[in-house]
Amino acid sequence: MKPDIHPDYHKVLFVDSATGKEWVTRSTVTSEKTKEVDGEELPVITLEISAESHPFWTGQQRSVDSEGRVDRFRKRYGQAKG
Repeated sequence: MKPDIHPDYHKVLFVDSATGKEWVTRSTVTSEKTKEVDGEELPVITLEISAESHPFWTGQQRSVDSEGRVDRFRKRYGQAKG
């Protein structure tokens, strides 16, 4: 590996602002805001949405169809409404 060309890869605390869920992982992202976790000061990265709050992953996703395309597809290919 060439020296001094790679970004600093370190532990980071990610926080989902919608649910408050926190998790520690590694990233090149950094922040001025820090929090102590297990005796270690980590940069805090706040996310607006993550798998904890995204409608697709939580089962809250809705099909928005103003022109009836989804219904026509379901009729054509025999899929039940869901």
